[in-house]
Amino acid sequence: MGSHPLPVPSTAAGCDGLAALLAAPQRALVALDFDGTLAAIVPDPEQARAHPGAVPALARLAPRLGSVAVITGRPAAVAVRHGGFAGAAGLERLVVLGHYGAERWDAATGAVTADAPPPGVAAARAELPGILAGSGAGRGTWIEDKGRAVAVHTRRAPHPQEAFDALREPLEELAARHGLIVEPGRLVLELRPPGVDKGAALAAYVRESGARSVLYAGDDLGDLAAFGAVEKLRSEGLPGLLVCSGSAEVTELADRADVVVDGPEGVVELLTALAGHLGGA
Repeated sequence: MGSHPLPVPSTAAGCDGLAALLAAPQRALVALDFDGTLAAIVPDPEQARAHPGAVPALARLAPRLGSVAVITGRPAAVAVRHGGFAGAAGLERLVVLGHYGAERWDAATGAVTADAPPPGVAAARAELPGILAGSGAGRGTWIEDKGRAVAVHTRRAPHPQEAFDALREPLEELAARHGLIVEPGRLVLELRPPGVDKGAALAAYVRESGARSVLYAGDDLGDLAAFGAVEKLRSEGLPGLLVCSGSAEVTELADRADVVVDGPEGVVELLTALAGHLGGA
């Protein structure tokens, strides 16, 4: 994989987070988003695959850490399949928290466990085609049924950002009728239950794993909640490092990050550098 230097965080808190991870890696948690962080964003989410260097880099790094988790809005099994995580040597303790933590896949057992499906999602899903057709912005949009959530993608529309902007209000009204919220992302609007986000999933897993430091890497607005969770942990004395998988589409995350890397390629380089620094073979 070659050697890569470790980045220098742009904040004092980020420097503390990286130092804590390097000083006691066996008590560190590295948590990563999937789409846009380990896998490139593509027009069809079903074609998204982890960067070819992601599993090798994680497999070098994971045995030297306390725990590694992938936290995603996708169903856990889909992220496992698209990531190529199942059966990967070195990732025997990997945990994938899907649907923002409502689902969980453990590499140790290969099993997915899940909370009960939320009410409201199926009803909203049934109304969506009519709303898209009536909005005038529905052409080229694509509905992704995630089971516990439903997402409308505008990336394939003739004018993706205009379609995104036009659909936001009608989808927020639909969500409100069914007790859901709208989570905006990179040319995607996701309807899902409130109180379920990557921040809650990350905070819960930090507690479960007993981590004494945490690195979180993400790329999208949906990762802001996880960034917020790390910032709260830092205020409580648990060091953390915030990494943005850089995108011109989302500047909010980059503005709050301690380290900005160049997309999934940069994330792989960072994981590889950490593994090399910690003596990963």
